[in-house]
Amino acid sequence: MEVAGRRTRFADLYLGQLMGTSAGRQVNALAETLAERLGYRFLNTELLDRALTHASARAQHGFDYERLEFLGDRVLGLAVAELLFELFPDANEGELSVRLNALVNAQTLSVIGGDIGLDGIIRTGSDVKSTRGRKGTNLRADALEALIAAIYIEGGLAAVRPVIQRHWKPLAEAAGPARRDAKTELQEWAHRNGAKAPEYDVIRREGPDHEPLFTVTVIAEGAAPATARGRSKREAEQAAAEQILLRENVWNADGNENG
Repeated sequence: MEVAGRRTRFADLYLGQLMGTSAGRQVNALAETLAERLGYRFLNTELLDRALTHASARAQHGFDYERLEFLGDRVLGLAVAELLFELFPDANEGELSVRLNALVNAQTLSVIGGDIGLDGIIRTGSDVKSTRGRKGTNLRADALEALIAAIYIEGGLAAVRPVIQRHWKPLAEAAGPARRDAKTELQEWAHRNGAKAPEYDVIRREGPDHEPLFTVTVIAEGAAPATARGRSKREAEQAAAEQILLRENVWNADGNENG
């Protein structure tokens, strides 16, 4: 991916098509604004346009960011893992994994997306009326992953790294002691209490394919069942497990382990 001249070829191909049109001028103005907030200036404004178009607007625009989101998720994971590897030279694999999960989850990405102003620039269809609440969290997180992919396509990891340093490094440095993910913690709690492993059951799937919502119940011996929702089965399972951990005082409300 890191091939000299890639950005220039993209720019030559697409900027010539977009410049001089009203839409082209709007996208270029957006690129300028986003450059200040994100810390990266897109040359391929068609790619930027795609990275900011939700699946609900595909019929209107002819494209969306879902493929970019897929790539961006992997690129972001690698880039943040590299950052953590350098910041915490004494951390073992388990601690690094916990820190990584905290920095690339939807909530963290949504906060960063809000900081750079994604709320007002993500293109959505008429069926997506708001970027607030849980749906807004997912929209910002997904669009940010798509933007990371677009940066990677233009400039490779060399272009992604400064963005990671600017927006993720402060969060990594400010984070407290690493905490294991909720499912792992709940399983170990059950083991310590001589119980079998917790069981998770997806009891409902709602929403369109581009915006699914899963409802999951977890049953753990020695505790009342817990039910939670999430945009993926894993997210819902983690939320349900966390409910039990908080209720049983394994974790406290500040997000730290008790005892």
